[in-house]
Amino acid sequence: MYLSFGGVHAVRDVSLTVATGEILAIIGQNGAGKSTFLNMCTGYLRPERGAIRIAGRSIVGLKPRAIARLGVARAFQHPQIFPQRRVVDHLRFASVAGRPGFWNPFQPLDSPRSARNVAELLAFFGLDELAEQTVRGIPEGARKLLDVAMALALVPKLILLDEPTSGVSSAEKVGLMTRLVAALRAREVSAVFVEHDMDVVARFADRVAVWVDGELFRVGAPEAVLADPEVKERVL
Repeated sequence: MYLSFGGVHAVRDVSLTVATGEILAIIGQNGAGKSTFLNMCTGYLRPERGAIRIAGRSIVGLKPRAIARLGVARAFQHPQIFPQRRVVDHLRFASVAGRPGFWNPFQPLDSPRSARNVAELLAFFGLDELAEQTVRGIPEGARKLLDVAMALALVPKLILLDEPTSGVSSAEKVGLMTRLVAALRAREVSAVFVEHDMDVVARFADRVAVWVDGELFRVGAPEAVLADPEVKERVL
């Protein structure tokens, strides 16, 4: 796929496949095109040429909401949350958003299936004790977990994570990623995450894709990619 801004090649000749259940890390310097790639995959930007497919179906030209309903969820660098609302409310709203068809204001917010999904996500991410608290009063690490839990409430096939450990203390990073990856593995959800912490990449990614100047520079197992002299010179 290809996309440029004013002559600058943001994403150029990128071809990448993510297998079912795979966790793929994307690394690269700021401005390399990593977030632009995620934005194209979720419908916020449209490639000038090339194809993007989920389970064989093209999603180019679809709106973000339509793409989400086809099974692509997104968690952002800065959690997309409502500070004045409770933790449990966020998951209830996300479960409703994942229902097929149009939203009906007369339909109950909590169906039995949605209620089970919300309860499971609260327990899995260790958010049970925070469920009734407003989001403004919970730690940053918990906000990150909530943002990912909301994405999983949509029951996606693929989740895209933009710097999931950004803003989280070093002491919280491993615990956050351990819970996140366990949830993905349990639900057999594929994941692509952009990350700057190489310890996190080495520990949790199945494969690593290296971005340099809008191009895919290397793809491979973490131990091989992170030890590559050219990757060390140009990225790390």
